Amino acid sequence: QVQLVESGGGLVQAGGSLRLSCAASGRTFSSYAMGWFRQAPGKEREFVGAINWSGDITSYAGSVKGRFTISRDNAKNTVYLQMNSLKPEDTAVYYCAAGRGSRWNSVGAYDYWGQGTQVTASS
Repeated sequence: QVQLVESGGGLVQAGGSLRLSCAASGRTFSSYAMGWFRQAPGKEREFVGAINWSGDITSYAGSVKGRFTISRDNAKNTVYLQMNSLKPEDTAVYYCAAGRGSRWNSVGAYDYWGQGTQVTASS
């Protein structure tokens, strides 16, 4: 069992930066790949990026590649999402997830989800 709690969301002007954190409970955190997803009002949840268990492999959606960076600290049971050059279209609730599936861009690859944190980038 893994419990996930996101933090770090907020309101920022377009072009600004935010860093989201996702703190995990449980001693098996380091065995899971971690993903970030987001969901805007009226839209489906979409993949943002993911990182493997050891932190040396990452994958990103095309819309955020080059602007967002995922990292993790297994000693702290925490995964991060650094978001730079934010755009109004990045506005959404951001979720972290833990899983062992191979299709990182699919919600079905993840077994555990956090409650989400709101990110708003104003124009």
